[in-house]
Amino acid sequence: MPLDEPAMCSANPIYIGKIRHKTKVWDGQHDPIVDDVIWERVQEKLQAASARPRGRKVASLQSGAPLTGKLRDEAGDRLTPTHTRRHGRQIRYYVSNRLISGGTDPRGWRLPAMALEREVANAIARHIDKHASDHRICATPDLNRNNAIGAKARPLARRLSRGAPDLLQEILDTGRIRKNDIVLKLKADALAEVLELQTDEIDHSILTLKASFELRRRGVEGKVIVGDRAPQPDRTLLRSLARAHTWVAALRSGQPLSEIAFAAGHTISYIRSRSRLAFLSPEIQRAILEGQQPTDLTLERIIRKPMPLDWEEQARVYGFKTS
Repeated sequence: MPLDEPAMCSANPIYIGKIRHKTKVWDGQHDPIVDDVIWERVQEKLQAASARPRGRKVASLQSGAPLTGKLRDEAGDRLTPTHTRRHGRQIRYYVSNRLISGGTDPRGWRLPAMALEREVANAIARHIDKHASDHRICATPDLNRNNAIGAKARPLARRLSRGAPDLLQEILDTGRIRKNDIVLKLKADALAEVLELQTDEIDHSILTLKASFELRRRGVEGKVIVGDRAPQPDRTLLRSLARAHTWVAALRSGQPLSEIAFAAGHTISYIRSRSRLAFLSPEIQRAILEGQQPTDLTLERIIRKPMPLDWEEQARVYGFKTS
């Protein structure tokens, strides 16, 4: 006899005729007592409830976790919103559901929520903007309407990229995250409504987008990168590179290192370690200026170990592609 949704309050797959053992779910020998549709609906409600900040009233729960119930990992497991507190600050994540249930599958994801939401929104914004520029929003090209459609699509893309959780939740249907890529599917009716079109006018080929996906470090706060990123200069690296050239120029002019350190308000070892940046290859320095350096190339990475003098070795050590 099927259970009502309110009575179905567990994530245990035994309700749908399956058995979980550690990180895997197997078909059981018993008959399911609820159907898959009810099960999925209840899981979405449970995941939404887990995203609710305890002890607080929120006007819109879904706006606080707009990707709730939408993303799955490559094993088909839903990414569930959760949070922890660190130094008195709440930090949100999207976590493969089996990890919340106590599993230890290394393929499971634990992704920083704000970074993931921002990157997914930006990927959709770039996708919509590009198709609007190429006049590929409508299934049937219409030169007379292209400008009008583009005039609506571009503000839509800007809203997504500037942070609009309700809009992101409305437009995104589903998504699948794998080790190296992410596939997102958009809602035809929602997109059509925002662009003031009929659903059947939307070119359905634009409803699916695939982009590269990368996470630096798993299990802790990490950096999420979806798709081809725009140049992002590292202000710390830029500032340190400029200072390094200033200090090296002063040294070459004959100024003692102790005087340079005193004038800068730093120790001699501080000046010495950071002056190394002036001896990076011209290609690496140009990449830093343009924001095209590898995402994990930081000031700390450069100064924590001796810098190779050979430029090709620098490129290899610091993660640049070499011929």
